[in-house]
Amino acid sequence: MTAATQVAPPDLSALLTPILPALPPAAASSDPAPGILPFLAPILRQRVQILSSASQEPWLRLLCYDTAKAPRLAELIASSSSTLEPHPVSGEVEVDWAYDAETRFRRIDRETLQCLVALVETGLAFQLVYCVDDPDGGADGWRIGEVTVADKPTPFARFGGAATIPDAERLFQETTAAAKTDVAKASLTPVPVQDHGDDDDDDDDDDGYWDRYDATPARTPANNRSPAPPSATNGGTGLYNGHATATDKDEDDYYAQYDDVQPAMDNHDPDEEAQAAQLDPPATGLSPLAEQLRRESWEAVGKQPFDHNGSGSGVLERSTSSEERILLQHPRPESSASSTGSHTVAKLEAAVAADAGSGMREQSEFGVKQHVSRSIRSLFQLSRSMGISREEFEQMVKTELDVLGMMEE
Repeated sequence: MTAATQVAPPDLSALLTPILPALPPAAASSDPAPGILPFLAPILRQRVQILSSASQEPWLRLLCYDTAKAPRLAELIASSSSTLEPHPVSGEVEVDWAYDAETRFRRIDRETLQCLVALVETGLAFQLVYCVDDPDGGADGWRIGEVTVADKPTPFARFGGAATIPDAERLFQETTAAAKTDVAKASLTPVPVQDHGDDDDDDDDDDGYWDRYDATPARTPANNRSPAPPSATNGGTGLYNGHATATDKDEDDYYAQYDDVQPAMDNHDPDEEAQAAQLDPPATGLSPLAEQLRRESWEAVGKQPFDHNGSGSGVLERSTSSEERILLQHPRPESSASSTGSHTVAKLEAAVAADAGSGMREQSEFGVKQHVSRSIRSLFQLSRSMGISREEFEQMVKTELDVLGMMEE
């Protein structure tokens, strides 16, 4: 229902007369009277039906939404039971609705129109609401929205409203238009800024608080220079160049520490090599000739005399020999992280070539002879294990030697 719909005033006799004799039994029974439910508004009807089925208390309290007035309503019905008894002849409660009842109308919004009916003699009040599309209540019309106790001394003090429906409609339109005007004025009117003496004091306190930060020396930016390299335009001042040189040296020293860090994916550890340099581990993956040369080179380095003239040259030579021995023992892998990727055999050949003019040549020849003899013995034992006789083995060796002689020629 909208405000433009023409609504007739309620027929109080037809609407309220049937419910008056049902109020005294409602104060004692928990089951609502079926004949009264169609006169109730849909919301109040559902409230009575649902809550009464889940409780054993009288359903009269369900007709009043105000919990403070519900006990007073029960007391009023009990004290007015004689007044609410039907007449023996007509069977209805005799009420002069034109004289005993006072009504006021008000519109809450465009779809809600209410009416408050107060019975001054009994003290009862009925709040009616105009309902549409109510199949359980019949055609569109007025329904009972609440049964309560009338306020005293003025029953319409809180309800307000107007004496007629047209007056209520006009009052609603005026109130709505005034509200829209106030909202429009509020949106256009700037809010004045009030000047108070206390606010000036607060501003002074705030200024003093923030001035402390201005007085604090900026130590962090002053002592920490940017790690970016100095620009070319600043290279003319000698003081800055000296400071930049010292800073660059510090940075170089800092990043040089990462040279000693072992990468997580690099299996080569120089510290482990230094610890294993004092041992003579078995050769892994080296040929017998390279193994023999490696052992003899270690023995020759260990026999070098120590210089006792106080110059420390002997210690330097021993340290250098130890480093060379470590490099010979554990060559670094050929990778982007390796700086010495030579093979072990190449290192041995370079060591033999460097010591060709010394006594290392005789020791190398002796090692080669030992290797040849051991190799021949190993091959002979292998041949015997396969069933080859000594004569056949000698014939094979002689044949190979003849072939080598032909190749040399």
